[in-house]
Amino acid sequence: MDHTTLVTTGTLAPHLDHPAWIVFDCRHDLANPEAGAQAYAQSHIPGAQFMHLDRDLSAAPDGRNGRHPLPEAMAFAARLSAAGVDATSQVIAYDASGGMFASRLWWMLRWLGHARVAVLDGGWVQWLADKRPVSADVPTPRAAHFIAKPQNLAVHTAQVLANLDQCKYMVLDARSADRFRGENETMDPVGGHIPGALNRSFRDNLDPSGRFKSAHALNDEFRQVLGTGAPASVVHQCGSGVSACHNLLAMEVAGLSGSLLYPGSWSEWCADPSRPVAR
Repeated sequence: MDHTTLVTTGTLAPHLDHPAWIVFDCRHDLANPEAGAQAYAQSHIPGAQFMHLDRDLSAAPDGRNGRHPLPEAMAFAARLSAAGVDATSQVIAYDASGGMFASRLWWMLRWLGHARVAVLDGGWVQWLADKRPVSADVPTPRAAHFIAKPQNLAVHTAQVLANLDQCKYMVLDARSADRFRGENETMDPVGGHIPGALNRSFRDNLDPSGRFKSAHALNDEFRQVLGTGAPASVVHQCGSGVSACHNLLAMEVAGLSGSLLYPGSWSEWCADPSRPVAR
């Protein structure tokens, strides 16, 4: 059985030694970028490899392309090959932030045409709560050959700018409500949001335990935001194209497939003062 959205700790645990199952630890702290790697070195799911948000899941920012620009497809495909991922792999991603960072890896694999990827529901916190095994051993992966088949799952700034007049897409901002309003902005130099965007904080996808809400609940809640709009007309964004992937994953869980990502998100949008800002 292929897993394409979420898996439980009970599903992952029996497959830790399965050669086709490849696990990635995506723990990260935006305020302390080395915290995830340090936590991984201390303890992680046995056999898991580490993926760093800045070094593996992003290209270098240049001040105009957002805080976490996407890497080149072929460069990321080479990174996956080195980690042992190929077309037969079932990839599992986890973090300690409710899936915020793991969902970025989930989306990037789908972007390159690999559907067999899922996020560990509840992540590291749930793994520990369920008393699953942990390890400090760093695995040595067997290199594979990952063939990237890039999919049309992203939009660029020019398309979002044109959408201000065309209204082709519904832009959904995954940041907190205060940052969306332009208040308490600490990550980016300008506060506010893309004109016409709607707000759905990614944290609203989780229940009090830190796991994703049910598919039925997520469907109801997203429909309250989207109305009768088609999922394929939705463009997700956030501050830098990371937590927006959480909303993308939640919509897939809800059966609302086909939405898109604006990878540059607010940090790219607000880098050019000529682009309008709403508050």
